[in-house]
Amino acid sequence: MARDPKYDILFEPVTFGPKTMRNRFWQTSHCTGYGSDRPGTQARFRGMKAEGGWAVVCTEFCSIHPESDEYPWHSARLWDEGDIVNLRSMCDEVHRHRSLAGVQLWYNGMHSPCLESREVPRGPSGLPSNVFPERCIYDAAADEDDIRAIINMYVLAAERAEQAGFDLVEVSGADSTLPMQFLERRYNRRSDRYGGSLANRARFYIEVMAALKRTVGDRLAVTTRFETDTINGEHRVQHFDEGLHFVELMHSEGVCDLWAVKIGDYEEWGEDAGSSRFRKTNWMRPFVSHVKSIVGASVPVVSNGRFTSPDDMVAALRSGQCDVIGAARPSIADPFLPVKIAQGRVEDIRECIGCNICVSRMQQQALLSCTQNPTSGEEYRRGWHPEQFEPAANPCSVLVVGAGPAGMECAMVLGKRGYTVHLRDRAPELGGHWRDVARYPRCAEYGRVISYRQIQLDKLRNVQVHLGVPAMTADDVLQYGADKVVIATGAHWATDGLGAEMHRPVAGADAARAEVLTPEQIMGGKRVVGEKVVVLDGDGYFTGVAMAELLADQGKAVTLVTNMNMITEFAKYTMEMPNNKRMLHEKGVRILTNHWAHSFDPGRLRLFYLYRDSAGLYEVEPGRWGRRTSEELIDLECDVLVLVTARVPNGALYAELKARRAEWQAHEVQAVYRIGDCHAPRQALNAIFDGHRLAREFESPHPQHPLPFIRERQIWGNATIPQRGDPRPAVEPV
Repeated sequence: MARDPKYDILFEPVTFGPKTMRNRFWQTSHCTGYGSDRPGTQARFRGMKAEGGWAVVCTEFCSIHPESDEYPWHSARLWDEGDIVNLRSMCDEVHRHRSLAGVQLWYNGMHSPCLESREVPRGPSGLPSNVFPERCIYDAAADEDDIRAIINMYVLAAERAEQAGFDLVEVSGADSTLPMQFLERRYNRRSDRYGGSLANRARFYIEVMAALKRTVGDRLAVTTRFETDTINGEHRVQHFDEGLHFVELMHSEGVCDLWAVKIGDYEEWGEDAGSSRFRKTNWMRPFVSHVKSIVGASVPVVSNGRFTSPDDMVAALRSGQCDVIGAARPSIADPFLPVKIAQGRVEDIRECIGCNICVSRMQQQALLSCTQNPTSGEEYRRGWHPEQFEPAANPCSVLVVGAGPAGMECAMVLGKRGYTVHLRDRAPELGGHWRDVARYPRCAEYGRVISYRQIQLDKLRNVQVHLGVPAMTADDVLQYGADKVVIATGAHWATDGLGAEMHRPVAGADAARAEVLTPEQIMGGKRVVGEKVVVLDGDGYFTGVAMAELLADQGKAVTLVTNMNMITEFAKYTMEMPNNKRMLHEKGVRILTNHWAHSFDPGRLRLFYLYRDSAGLYEVEPGRWGRRTSEELIDLECDVLVLVTARVPNGALYAELKARRAEWQAHEVQAVYRIGDCHAPRQALNAIFDGHRLAREFESPHPQHPLPFIRERQIWGNATIPQRGDPRPAVEPV
């Protein structure tokens, strides 16, 4: 199909400094956990975006020196020759597809844990980190010799970046990195020429940019990513004040070829990577839209906003907000987003759902993955391409039972590979339990998990979808006539309070009673009797908080009880926890942590404190040692108990088919597999990955079990770079 002419503006070239990008799509620096330690994974992941049409592809944050060691978080690094070699692979992959490669230069000062290097970071004032207050991390107050040394670190890193093949160096003036630590009054307590007035506090940032411009600026573009508003309360940089005034100062020096603008800080960078539960498309616009009017026509501005719709992108460009569409998460969910717009296939865009699972993986010191795109991070490790599928050598017929996320994904990939697929579900619509999830408060964009796959399934003539049919029995499956069977029957919330705490039911908790409900029952319309509601949350993600909000909005007096140290404990990884807490506070939801249910009777929920037993260990009886136990309980008034405790696999159909394996041959059934939550309840990204992987590896000797993937690690006995005792390039002023 031809591209819609209204989108032509998105494909105009943009020049910045000595470089020209072929269109207006810029993959913003974002974390992956691949860094320079996994060069193959890094190169193919970023290269896939270049293949998909992103004109500029940047690394994650890239440490410029061991003093900015972020371990255990894996960043890119430009410390030495070894990093040059490893990151060159990424640049080569990006260049192979006619895109520009960018590296974000990062020195984090007082927020650098340095758990691997054990070095001492330097900063403006010698303060403890407020991001990691529990870790006893301080910077050493930098004198002017130290400042010149740090600037030299940036210069040496830029020179290494050029050797690696990068086209642009981006100074991170975001996420409370060192340039922002000098700029912000809360961090900068200096009284010399680097402290006090805005011009003095801006001096370090501008000097870094000027040094880079002098050193590499005729060959590489020198850009910055700057947070115009840090959204952190007192002493913050505010966009209408020091944020925009700093842009004026920097621009007047002529040292910045392009601005990538954002909001938020390192404490709460969920305001930059805003989840769809709290921030909608282009939520940063009011904070960043004036930058373009300051820097003028000659200096491009990149603006992010979780853009997935080309109409929203065009509106941002034509309004004068920006010149370039920046994206991190949308480029992960669909590396081929620009190509699909260019080819007139907008309906095929795999839109980011804003769940921040990608961010959560990095926050857990893991490798990036994506709910929508199960090939993210697997381009090199498993050889997967998000848009290309190896045709089946001997396609057969496959019955997929269950049309939730895992079943839909599996049927779609099998269909694209040429199998004849029948996807069946007793529900009248696709999506399984995810249909309920998309109806939770604030979760509407999660529905894209279903809509994307529905569009793709509708296009596959070799996939038949049967909805609203009777639930299949083992006899039905065996007699269906399919060569192979995939069971994807999902899971359900425990109806008896079974959870990770105690691993046994809660006495009196029975969802057959009017006073006890599960999330499925609430979303199915079961009446919530009474006014005092307790949500018992042993899940720790979005369901418990969604049920609390839903019922608070109905006027109920809600208490959220969890066995965890914090409510929605997992949301600290998706960076939604602060706003979850704010929202619940605004709605009057009471919170009780580190407690679990002992028993429930109508009107009363009995709880116990998890740490009620003694700290000491004693001889409690002759010859028997242990804690002194307590039977202390507390009572809560409770008319209604909502159980968000554990999910239980719907595994009966698979178990019966497995038990009747002797009958498979007679019915010409070659194999039966299980995927998704009926195998083991997991987060959606893992259920979807499960279905995708099985379909990719359907001809392997044992498809139920994954094939090995490429592991990137140093093999013992080979040379290291650097060697122990090698000299370090000097950064200190002479």
